[in-house]
Amino acid sequence: MARLFFMAVKLTVKRGVLAFLALVLAGAGIAFWRLPVSVAYGFIGGDIGARLAGIALADEGWEIAVFAEGVESARQIAPGGEGWIFVGSRAGSVYALRDADGDGKAETKRIILRGLRAPHGVAFHKGDLYIGEIPRVLVVRGVLGKLRGGEKMRAEVFVRGFPESGHHGLRHIKAGPDDMLYVSLGVPCNICLPPEDELAGVIRRYPLSARAPMLAGEGEVYARGLRNAVGFAWHPHSKVLWITDNGRDWLGDDLPDDELNRAPKKGMHFGFPYCHQGDLPDPEFGDEGDCKDYEPPALLTGAHVANLGMDFTAAGDALIALHGSWNRSVKVGYAVRRARIDDGRVAEYENFAEGWLLPDGGVWGRPADVAVLPDESVLVSDDYADAIYRIAKKEKKQ
Repeated sequence: MARLFFMAVKLTVKRGVLAFLALVLAGAGIAFWRLPVSVAYGFIGGDIGARLAGIALADEGWEIAVFAEGVESARQIAPGGEGWIFVGSRAGSVYALRDADGDGKAETKRIILRGLRAPHGVAFHKGDLYIGEIPRVLVVRGVLGKLRGGEKMRAEVFVRGFPESGHHGLRHIKAGPDDMLYVSLGVPCNICLPPEDELAGVIRRYPLSARAPMLAGEGEVYARGLRNAVGFAWHPHSKVLWITDNGRDWLGDDLPDDELNRAPKKGMHFGFPYCHQGDLPDPEFGDEGDCKDYEPPALLTGAHVANLGMDFTAAGDALIALHGSWNRSVKVGYAVRRARIDDGRVAEYENFAEGWLLPDGGVWGRPADVAVLPDESVLVSDDYADAIYRIAKKEKKQ
């Protein structure tokens, strides 16, 4: 305990109070992810609706509004059938939201599961809801019928045996076009060699047709060399998987960049922990690999921006939530960016929505995920303000 304390003091001088807080919590046996984000990072309060007036949108004729409030530590968004929107969280609950009257606001908000271990991940597939906790994936069969009937939700185990570490342990999940459930397994460290069992630093996939619980190691490894991939989606035209990945810390303010990666086939390796951003050997593990042997990023999104959830528009543009830096001397991120894709390459990278980071360095929101709905509107989760926003074209006045 004393050693942890002196380490914390040293890091505080160099990097500030967040490093101190994280180490003290670790010494006390408290995982940082258990804290509400607003507590962990010091939320700037105020009326959320009023603050949205300061969000700059790239497209004229579009507007942003609150879709739902009070969604504690809102994370991954999964559109479901019959207008239901499912939202995972870091706080232990899974939410079901619904805008039945079509006014752009969810008048129904239900907590359908409680007491889970950081159920960040949610995915809807053929009437079933999948929930990604740190140690496992659960499934609620026939979730829409249960919502209609007001029934109590009963979840069963779909996959079990994921690592228990809360460090990069949030499970981002999505149902792929191949009827497989893809699960991201981050590494339990800032920088380290991945385990031999390949239950970290990878994306695995599991058959959605399975009815008996599976072990984590039974899933096929689809992609390797990923530090913490908390976002992925399939291009609507090519059906190619694109993946966000968070770069390592403690190499300074400007290194390495976070990445957007393109994975058209299984078995590709994106470099971690040997090579970062496609051309930067790691100072500790770089001698054990060569950058030219790994897949380079399709896009460098900026150092420490923390690119998390992503989704594609019908036109094939990628929208990426930038959660924002936590230990950079000058904050960056806290926005939603758009990557315009042309023939499998990023042709342009630009702002889509920004303004959660204030000019004085204050922060009032942190985008965590995006979901594009069939009407082309975009939902954005914010685990800092406990809210879901809706970005949509303004309705024409009659």
